[in-house]
Amino acid sequence: MGDKTRLDKYLAASRAGSRSVVREFIKKGLVSVNGSVCRDPAMHIDTEDEVLLKGENVSCKEHVYYMLNKPAGYVSATTDDNERTVLELFPENLQKGLFPVGRLDKDSVGLLIICDDGSLAHRLTSPAKHVDKRYLIRTNAPLDDDDVHAFENGIILADRTKLKSAHLLPDKDDKCKAIVTISEGKYHQIKRMIASRGKKVIYLKRLSVGNLELDPELAEGHFRRLTDEEINSLTSRI
Repeated sequence: MGDKTRLDKYLAASRAGSRSVVREFIKKGLVSVNGSVCRDPAMHIDTEDEVLLKGENVSCKEHVYYMLNKPAGYVSATTDDNERTVLELFPENLQKGLFPVGRLDKDSVGLLIICDDGSLAHRLTSPAKHVDKRYLIRTNAPLDDDDVHAFENGIILADRTKLKSAHLLPDKDDKCKAIVTISEGKYHQIKRMIASRGKKVIYLKRLSVGNLELDPELAEGHFRRLTDEEINSLTSRI
């Protein structure tokens, strides 16, 4: 016998669609379990049962998703000959198959998604998906309205790369502190954007990816599993 799980959760985990989409499939009689049509999304099935969607066999691999509050001093990679990697913050028995989604620079901190789901990782990092990422930054000089307008208009980097419009919101009380929102993920992007304005980023912390917010209770260097609600929120707009 396999593990028991809800039918709608099983289908969503198989990437047949979001929970709301697969519930509609079920209610329309498009799903069968062991040869019998099932119209109850909450039905508990065995993971070894035969599940068909529109006559096609559905297999489910339960992916794992973690939220890591990355500390400084670790590179966003699975292996590195010279540096400590973010996977080294996980016990060895959990590391197999995991990889970071996107990257944070070695000296940057904050939200990093660690998972074994290549499809999700591709969708989150694909430029075509325009997934917003929000950061807290500190700079070595005050940020002003000209900087804000430059971000809105699209920064042109030193190599003449034109970036998409981004949002820069300086802190009202500390102009060397700001929230930056971007939808791209180019190499050292925020640092290069600020450098194009003649200033330097001295601290960078990622606060969110899409709809997923960094848990304020999660200490740097610690990780936890994403909840079902967080996974659904992460995938709802991609």
